[in-house]
Amino acid sequence: MTSVSTVIDSENRDEIAPVSAGDRDGPQDGFKETVGDIYHPRPRLTCRNVDVCYDNGAAHAIRNVSLDIGEMEVLAMIGPSGCGKSTFLRCLNRMNDTIDGCEVTGSIRLDGEEIYSKDLDVVPLRARVGMVFQKPNPFPKSIYENVAYGPRIHGLAANKAELDEVVESSLKRAALWGEVCDRLHQPGTGLSGGQQQRLCIARAIAVSPEVILMDEPCSALDPIATAKVEELIDELRKRYTIVIVTHSMQQAARVSQRTAYFHLGNLVEMDETDRIFTDPQHQLTEDYITGRFG
Repeated sequence: MTSVSTVIDSENRDEIAPVSAGDRDGPQDGFKETVGDIYHPRPRLTCRNVDVCYDNGAAHAIRNVSLDIGEMEVLAMIGPSGCGKSTFLRCLNRMNDTIDGCEVTGSIRLDGEEIYSKDLDVVPLRARVGMVFQKPNPFPKSIYENVAYGPRIHGLAANKAELDEVVESSLKRAALWGEVCDRLHQPGTGLSGGQQQRLCIARAIAVSPEVILMDEPCSALDPIATAKVEELIDELRKRYTIVIVTHSMQQAARVSQRTAYFHLGNLVEMDETDRIFTDPQHQLTEDYITGRFG
């Protein structure tokens, strides 16, 4: 099914008229419009006509991307380096707001609420849409304080006993409690790389997010640590919506239910993961997954 995106008015972001992605900027390297199925019957995030420009419009990083991200699914975003997948991921909790000269237009709604509304507070948004980065980045604090930090500043625990419970449950969900329960007050930076990444995941889920964004979370890990994180992703999907950027097509095939392929800032194809890897509809997608480029 060929997807159709919609133009969004920059002032009120109301839907105006349907238009294919290629009609706005013209084709780029064989791209005209997204193929596959961008829709989900139970979307948590609904993105329509998202554009991202840097340097006051001089560099166009994302071009007219529309897609749904569904409830309790893992969506993998793949594509060559520099194709815009990490830039798009950072749009989903407004992390691009921190970059000077970055402009995001279009509409991104979380449970129907426009996250780019001028009235929206980004602090609670980033609690609802958590982020796990490519390189593990534990705070220079104890293991306990790494996990307790978010719930404490967001007022999610009324007392020490409740905070202890949040820390323990978060570490258990991150499959780390058994490895650190007897050294909670030691530095988080003293853990192995894989343990640090799971600590960062525990820190993200401690504030009860609805969506977890993962930007190449296993790129710095060995195969054993990677397998543990992938097992964790599969378990977390029962409670959270997860979006993962990965350069590993094998990882995308293992952990995701749907996959989006990006190329030169365009969303070229999006569909169920099995179909993307066995029967791609777009030549650019087929060229990438068969190793002809990228």
